[in-house]
Amino acid sequence: MADTKLQLKICGLIPAPGGVGVFLEAEGKVITIRVDHMVGQALQLAVEGTVPPRPLTHNLLASVLGGLGVKVVQVVIHDCREGTYYARLHLEQENELGKSDLEVDSRPSDAMVLALQHDARICMDRKIWEAAEDMKWALDQMEGGASGEWKPGA
Repeated sequence: MADTKLQLKICGLIPAPGGVGVFLEAEGKVITIRVDHMVGQALQLAVEGTVPPRPLTHNLLASVLGGLGVKVVQVVIHDCREGTYYARLHLEQENELGKSDLEVDSRPSDAMVLALQHDARICMDRKIWEAAEDMKWALDQMEGGASGEWKPGA
């Protein structure tokens, strides 16, 4: 049976009116998810590996999870309804009592920040991926010089 999930990589963050466009790539296709400016900033910092002088909300949550011995395993974007994506944050905790797995409902944007901070996979159900519009053309157009954009290696 074919894998039902695709692993995605963030290939660009583009500021836009009212938020930030997050460009996600897999198998030569690119889709976008729009996030608010604050989460866009947190994503940018996480992608660049920059630690802010004071912890932002996502940094605080990552510290709490780490302090509890909880590992972020992966994010799975599993649904899209009326243009809104839905995700599950997959967590794992191992201690003297054994191993526990937990799935938590999350906005994809918040889950992606935590995934980047924990070096975890960002995935999407294949059926959701296949239904999403290919936005590679928009990323290609932005590579022409939109100000404030981030792309890997830039």
